[in-house]
This record gives sequence, C-alpha cells and structure tokens, in this order.
Amino acid sequence: MSVNKVILVGNLGRDPEVRTFPSGGQVANVTLATTERWKDRQSGEMREHTEWHRLVFNDRLAEIAGQYLRKGSQIYVEGSIRTRKWTDQSGQERSTSEIRVSDMQMLGSRNAAGGDDASYDAPRRAAPAPRAAAPARPAPAPAPAAAQPPSADLGDMDDDIPF
Repeated sequence: MSVNKVILVGNLGRDPEVRTFPSGGQVANVTLATTERWKDRQSGEMREHTEWHRLVFNDRLAEIAGQYLRKGSQIYVEGSIRTRKWTDQSGQERSTSEIRVSDMQMLGSRNAAGGDDASYDAPRRAAPAPRAAAPARPAPAPAPAAAQPPSADLGDMDDDIPF
C-alpha cells in the first residue's frame, strides 16, 4: 500500500492560466508560494524560505480557479504529486513535478487579492459525476407544532456572520 497526498496552504504567485480543450474540458495552472519562517539559533535573526509549487486544476476546479482566484489569493489545496517528462525543442529530456489538485478552498478575507463578496459563495470542490435519478420518495410529514421548541427572538442577530 502507498499514499501520494499533498496538503498545502499558501498564496498564488500569479493569476491562473486557464486553457479549454476542444472536448470542452479545462485545465488551469498556477504557482503557489509556501513560506517557512524561523529564528536562527546562532544569530538570533529571523530567516525565511519560500518554496514554489506548480498546481494543476482540472475541469470544474479549473473553471472555479479561473473565475475566482487572483495573484495573492490565499488557498488551501489537497492533491497528489505527478511528474511529467517531455523532450524540448532542442531534443533534451525535461521533467517537472506538479500538484494535481483534487480539493481547494479559498482562505483569507473576502476582498483579499481583489475578489468580491460573490467569490466566497462559489463551490470550492469538484462537482461529483452525475448519477441516475433516484426514485422519488414522499416528503416526511412536518412535525406537530407542539413538538417544536419555542423560537428565540433573532431580530438583533448580526447578518454578517462569516460562516
């Protein structure tokens, strides 16, 4: 048994590049920066190291990335590492490692990196494959009014709850 799973939280280094195939499928490529910070034991100075990751989004996630992500956006991604090999124009063998994203969530404030409020209402996971329609079931009968708990006055609740 083996596991190929990557979890990253970082900021986009550029806007997504989205390509659409003749078949209708889409792919989006972005770079993600993850930064590690530590205090140097000998000098006492703060140090940091930034690692850049190539991310590949496919189909519905590519569409979402192209529509809502911008340079500087903070995101959480899960995926797997893939290495691609090819021969360049000069005949030299090349390879690159990428993260194939299977799940993504946008983080940070709503207006970070220039997004608008609508960007956080978008789905953030790949849409499941369509399934055959299930047979219709009758709706459950509503509970009797006496069995329901008394409602509290929610009139002074703040409508801007972030979840």
